[in-house]
Amino acid sequence: MANDPRRRDVILAVDIGEATFSAGLVTARGELIDRATAEIEPDVGPQSHFAALASAVLAQRDRASDQHDVRIRAIGVACSGEIERSCVTVSPWHISAWRSFPLSEHLRDLIGLPVYGDLDAKALALAEGWLGAARGARSFGAVIVANGISGGFVVDGELLDGRTGNSGHIGHVIVEPGGRRCRCGARGCLDAEASGAAVEVITGRSVDEPTYDIMRRTGRLVGRAAGMVCSALDLDLIVVGGRVADQFAATFFNAAQEEIDVVARVGHGVAARVTPTRLGVHGPLIGAGAVGWRGVRRSSATRVAVPSESPT
Repeated sequence: MANDPRRRDVILAVDIGEATFSAGLVTARGELIDRATAEIEPDVGPQSHFAALASAVLAQRDRASDQHDVRIRAIGVACSGEIERSCVTVSPWHISAWRSFPLSEHLRDLIGLPVYGDLDAKALALAEGWLGAARGARSFGAVIVANGISGGFVVDGELLDGRTGNSGHIGHVIVEPGGRRCRCGARGCLDAEASGAAVEVITGRSVDEPTYDIMRRTGRLVGRAAGMVCSALDLDLIVVGGRVADQFAATFFNAAQEEIDVVARVGHGVAARVTPTRLGVHGPLIGAGAVGWRGVRRSSATRVAVPSESPT
């Protein structure tokens, strides 16, 4: 059965989240057919973190054959923070023990399959363009507003990678000149002014207990940064997800749209539209799956046809 050509292929998707490591199985149609999670423990070493992730990954590997009778083609990874292209090394800001951690090598040694990786918001952009709120759009952005803020941008149907693969760090667009000091060293970055971590420092309150004013302010600042990127890249849609955006809901999105309307009217077009993600809690793993399918399709070593439903 191991080489049965009738078996469906899947990507073993891995998401390095803020509170959990997640792994799942994503088909070429974007179906998330299984998932497992492991908590990210504070104050442990790099190998202990990987052991937790490995437990979820190995559980999905076993369930792929034992429960679903599918074949894993590759591993797809979505990770926050700075990365070396395809997650050869990762430095998630919230996992202090992982600084230039060789994640791809560890996963390849664990499973014995190719590993393709990307930033979390870039992965989300692939997912939302494939099956979500940006389906059918050619030029759009995806922004994650959580404890940190990140972005991924698609222009004329192509995800922007940048020189090192780190394109999209919208959290370091300056929205309040001379404002709060950011962890990058600059002042007034979006991440330092509107992330979940920043909101809690500024207000002394959890993002689960926001005031109306802080929800409006956060939305305006995200809209300001997004609007500037829309003007620079000629985008017409911004899809926003993440814990803070989800928690602040309509108040946040209305304020973000008002700010985009002010700062992003260029040429003869209308301002870009901002909308919540459509894939919800499944978006990160579907995004990691999309990264994996994209890598398989683009790999020059691939000789077996990839199903046409997978993202380009």
